[in-house]
Amino acid sequence: MPTRTLYTHATVFTADGADAAAFVVEGERFLYVGDEAGARRAAGPGTAEVDLAGGFVLPGIIDAHTHLLMTGQALQKVALRDTADLPEIQRRLRRAAGRNPHAPRILGAGWLYSALGGAAPTRQLLDEAVPDRPVYLDANDLHSVWVNSAALAELGIGDATPDPIGGRISRDPVTGAADGMLHETAAQQIVWPALARAATDADRDAQLESAFEHYLAVGVTGAVDMAVQDDDLAAFRRAAERHGGSLPLRVKGHWLVHRRGSDAENLAQVARAAQLAQELSGEWLRICGIKLVVDGVIDSCTAAMKEPYADGSTCEPIWDRESLTPVVVAADAAGLQVALHAIGDEASEIALDALEQAHRINGPRDRRHRIEHLETVTEASVRRLAALGVVASVQPVHADPAIQDNWRAVLGGPRTERAYPWTEFLAAGATLAISTDAPTAPHQPLPNLYVATTRRSALDPSLPANVPGYALDLADALCHATRDAAFSCRAEHQEGRILAGHLADFTVLEADPFAAEAARLLTNRARLTAVGGRIAFAAAAAVA
Repeated sequence: MPTRTLYTHATVFTADGADAAAFVVEGERFLYVGDEAGARRAAGPGTAEVDLAGGFVLPGIIDAHTHLLMTGQALQKVALRDTADLPEIQRRLRRAAGRNPHAPRILGAGWLYSALGGAAPTRQLLDEAVPDRPVYLDANDLHSVWVNSAALAELGIGDATPDPIGGRISRDPVTGAADGMLHETAAQQIVWPALARAATDADRDAQLESAFEHYLAVGVTGAVDMAVQDDDLAAFRRAAERHGGSLPLRVKGHWLVHRRGSDAENLAQVARAAQLAQELSGEWLRICGIKLVVDGVIDSCTAAMKEPYADGSTCEPIWDRESLTPVVVAADAAGLQVALHAIGDEASEIALDALEQAHRINGPRDRRHRIEHLETVTEASVRRLAALGVVASVQPVHADPAIQDNWRAVLGGPRTERAYPWTEFLAAGATLAISTDAPTAPHQPLPNLYVATTRRSALDPSLPANVPGYALDLADALCHATRDAAFSCRAEHQEGRILAGHLADFTVLEADPFAAEAARLLTNRARLTAVGGRIAFAAAAAVA
C-alpha cells in the first residue's frame, strides 16, 4: 500500500487559484490539498506528519528551457560571467592552467563582450594567457566559442577552412586568417562534437549528476532540455539505469535538428526525433519534439533583424523560410512539438510563417509549438503568435541589466525600448513559460523570477531597471514557472500545480515571497524539494 504523509503549517501556493495550508501525499501523488482539518481527515490515523513550520510551498519549478548536460559541464569550467575586463579573463585562465598542469585543454564559460572593453576577441589574446594547449571559451549565450591558436589547430581549422552552413569562422579583416572566434554552427557542428569526443561517458555521467543535484537544491523538479543529441540521450539512459528506471528530475527533451545541405538530410533528423518520441514517452524521460535554431544572438550580431544593427551590418538567418518550412511541416505532421529559437524580429516572423504553413497543410489540432527567447519581436508577430496558440518561452535572466550593455549598443535605437516584451504576449492571450536557458545564465530560478518581476539585475540590483513596464506580477510569474511551464511540454494534467491527483512535485522555500520585498528573492532558499512524493533535497533543519 502506498505510503501516506500529512504536511501541515504551511502557506501553499497551488498555482490553481485555491488557498491551502496543508496537504496529503499518498505514494507519488497529492491525495488532498486544502485546510488542515480536511487534510487530517484525508490522512487518517497513524499517518506520518511533517510540520513545515510556516514554510512557503509551491509546485516544483519546471525549467522550461535548459541544457542539463551542458549545465553540468559548465559547472566544471572556468567561470567568466563575472569578469570585469580582459586582464581578469587572462588571469583566471593562467591560474586554471597553473593548477591543472596536466589537463589537455582549458575550458571556460560565460564571458561577455562587454568585458573586453571594445577589443575584438582574438586567438592572440588567449595565446598570451595559455600558449601551450588548447583553450575553448563558451560565450555567455553559447552561440560562439572563443579559442586560441592551439585549439584552432586541434580542430583542424585553417585559414582556408570554409564556413559551415549557418555559421562563420571569423577572420582577420586584413590577412584573412582565422582569428579565433567561431560563431553559430561553427561552434555547434565543429567545436561541440570535438569536445564530446574528448570526454568520456564517465565524465558525462558525473556532469549530469551534478546538474541534477544543483537543480534539486534550488527547488527545480522538472526540466525541458532544448538541445538533446546522442551524447545527452545516452547519458540520460545511463542515469535512468543508475536510478532504478527513474531520474532525479522529470526530463522532457527536444531533439536538436541541425541545418544541413539538403531537405532530405534535414527531414531525416525529424524522422529520427519521431522514432525517439515513440521509444521514450515515459514519466521520467520523454522526447517530445524538435529544436531548431532559426537565428543567432544579438550580442554577436548574428540574430536575424528586420533592420540593420547600429553599425549598419545585417545577418541572414540560420534557417531561411525555404529550408525551415518543410522541417516544421513534417515535425507537425508527426505530432512532435516544434521549438524554434528566434531572437531577432525577422527570425520570429520566419518561424511564424513556417508554423502557419503547418497549420494550413496539416489541419487543426492541439499542437503546443513554442518560440524560444523572443528578445525582439514586432507587435504584429506578438498577435500572430497568440492567435496560433504558440507558447512564448522566455528567459527573464537574459534581460538582466548587468549583461545588457553590449546588447543595447549593437542593437541601438528605439528597438531597445521594446526589448523582452513579456506582458505584450499575455495581453494578446498567449501562454508564457519561464525558464533560465542554463548554462547561458545561472540555473537558480528565484533570481530569475526577481528579474521577471522587477526588470532589475539579479547580478547588481543597484542598476536601473530594463524597460520596467514589461515586469510581471509575482503570482503570474510563479505560475509561468510552474503551471505554464508544464503546459509548454504537455504535462499540465500531472505537473505544475499542487492539486489532488497531480504528481507530488513540490518545493518549500524559507520565506514567503509575497510577504517580503522583491529583493528577498535573491536570498530566499529552498528548504525542501520533493519529486513524486519523495524528498529529493532537504536543507539542514528543513522540517520539524
